[in-house]
Amino acid sequence: MTRSEFDDIRAHIAAEAGRPGDLLQLARELLDDLEQVRMREVALRTHYLGLLTAARATVAAEDAGDPVPTTFLRHELDKHGQLPSGEQVQRILADAATAQRLLACLDEPAPRQSSRKAVRGPRCGGVSRTLRG
Repeated sequence: MTRSEFDDIRAHIAAEAGRPGDLLQLARELLDDLEQVRMREVALRTHYLGLLTAARATVAAEDAGDPVPTTFLRHELDKHGQLPSGEQVQRILADAATAQRLLACLDEPAPRQSSRKAVRGPRCGGVSRTLRG
């Protein structure tokens, strides 16, 4: 649920506090939503576990000298229709390289702020401007 949906529910409860039947219906709907979210989470965890298992088996097969170590990973990707082909290959490789660079930036420490106040140039202080349409 989005933040605005939660806000709508809160407003509804505040406005209709005198009608307990509506609140029970709302509670049922919320429980249904929570159950759906939980089922999606279970499905995602299952897919993740399958992919993690296939990745580990691929690395183990490579270490064991298997002539085709990617069999496990290929099977798992194929099962979900995710095997890359054709022009997707270069795009996927480029996306992976970009993701690695972005993740490397997360590991870098944040730049320290100087204890001295920075000298700033002139500031634009006008808030009375309007856009011309």
